Amino acid sequence: MKRTTQMLLGSVAMTLALTGGAFAQDVAREDTVIFDLDRTIRDPENFNWMTDGTGIRRMHGAHQAMWEPLFILNYNTGELDPWLATSAESDDDGDVWTITLREGVTWSDGEAFDADDVVFTVNMALENEELTAREVATLRGQVASVEKVDDLTVQFTLNAPNPRFVVENFGTRIFGSFLIMPEHVWSAADDPATFAFFPPIGTGPYVYESSASNRAIWDRAESWWGAETGFMDMPEPQRVVFLESGGEESRAQLMIAGDLDAAQNVSVGTFEAVQAQNPDVIAWYDDYPFAAADPCARQLEINTTIAPWDNAAMRRAVAHIIDRTQIVNIAVEGATAPSRTMFVEYGSMAPFIDAAIEAGHELPATADVEAGQALIEAEGWTRNGDYYERDGERLAVEIHVNSASTEYTRTIDLIVEQLQRAGIDARSVPVENGVFWGEVLPFGNYEMSYSWLSCGSVNEPWTSMGRYTVSDVVPVGERSPGFNNTARWDDASAEAYSEIVDELEAMPLGDDAIPGMVAEAYGHLAEGMPFIPLVQSAKLLPFSTAYWDGWPTNENYYNHPFFWWGSGHQIIHNLTRAE
Repeated sequence: MKRTTQMLLGSVAMTLALTGGAFAQDVAREDTVIFDLDRTIRDPENFNWMTDGTGIRRMHGAHQAMWEPLFILNYNTGELDPWLATSAESDDDGDVWTITLREGVTWSDGEAFDADDVVFTVNMALENEELTAREVATLRGQVASVEKVDDLTVQFTLNAPNPRFVVENFGTRIFGSFLIMPEHVWSAADDPATFAFFPPIGTGPYVYESSASNRAIWDRAESWWGAETGFMDMPEPQRVVFLESGGEESRAQLMIAGDLDAAQNVSVGTFEAVQAQNPDVIAWYDDYPFAAADPCARQLEINTTIAPWDNAAMRRAVAHIIDRTQIVNIAVEGATAPSRTMFVEYGSMAPFIDAAIEAGHELPATADVEAGQALIEAEGWTRNGDYYERDGERLAVEIHVNSASTEYTRTIDLIVEQLQRAGIDARSVPVENGVFWGEVLPFGNYEMSYSWLSCGSVNEPWTSMGRYTVSDVVPVGERSPGFNNTARWDDASAEAYSEIVDELEAMPLGDDAIPGMVAEAYGHLAEGMPFIPLVQSAKLLPFSTAYWDGWPTNENYYNHPFFWWGSGHQIIHNLTRAE
């Protein structure tokens, strides 16, 4: 039963208070969708996303309602859903790409969106090193030149062949994509790095209404090119609000009261408490694990240069001892699932996960401590009381963990307990976030560490697998490039693995040979075990059906549920007013 009457009583007053009374009275609550914002908008009148290293100048609705991408990667199918563009093709060598734009697209001020905008924005990125956003730096490192073929066709010449060029740069693969800006506005900027782009415009169906440090408001435009050309109907919400909730406890209260329609990540306990008081609240799954998989599955990184962990048999022993199901049940309250491979469990990754599993490389969900101990004993270690010893030395390990999240520390505390029971004197070493990412991981200053360094692949395998090739190995004390292969894995199995993965890099996406090559490479990875996949990462995102239906779920899988990403357009367009 919908609780609309109860929620209407409190929602307007509370939301007005939280937003400083800035909500206009001419848009009813039932015509407004309110999304959670998990951070403060530090400069609410600066919309220059190209100098933004945090994403806040776009994730408050700008790239979900106003700025539109060329494509959106569908995590279920693995295909690129066309948006401002209709197609992308490469030449036989993969170093020249041609993108065709959709006809009839216009900016909200009526100016045509065309190839001139694309060429202008890309050249602006190529020519201005002070534009430092991640998407700008990525594009600048890949593109040699760009040219207009005609009003709806743009050609890119790359510095090197890249079959993933469009997905990586224009496909909204993870969080966002390189966004095209209006030439007729940005060309007047004296300095692209200091240009605030305020008030902003876009091609989307919503226009900027107002913003402050704790919220941004977007109102539906009177007209939109997508509806006029038949691409898509106008979205139903008349107003879109991104509201800073202030943390898990306050977002829970807002969901209970009906003052949020979509909330950021919460714990299982919090979600169950919210749902008990507001039965209109749903999640990705109806029951455990409730949460949707995040792209960055968790793992235990192992420094392969430090004895005795420089021995692959000892690394495999640890993999046997770890109980992934226990991590799921205790450390993350059942909100995820054990990893079966290194990959995130999306439908788009199924061919590669299946190939690895069919080749015999599925990770067990539970521990086989005896198998792990047998491997340890085969290396000359003998159990003496609580711990193994060899030549008078106790078998011990320190595991570094980022102290920024209880998820991280709980997981490692549990792994430490599992290793202790098996005879390894393990100890957790919590370190501050900046130290962890700035000093520990990249320089190899650890024996083992909790991370997600194989993160990246969401529709093809190379992005993750390419992070562990021997080409990125540097000595301990030198910074690993891009956090790649911080384990310094470079034995014979690493060489064999790298040879296959290097071949994968240049292969076109969808090539029938790729799953078999993944299975072969995975055999070498399982033998070398430079890291141990643990569990899938998860986001438990509460959605309220009091005012809006059509939220993404496992049963309504038109795409993932990460509403702060650029793919949020699809969520807004799928919403329908609740009966």
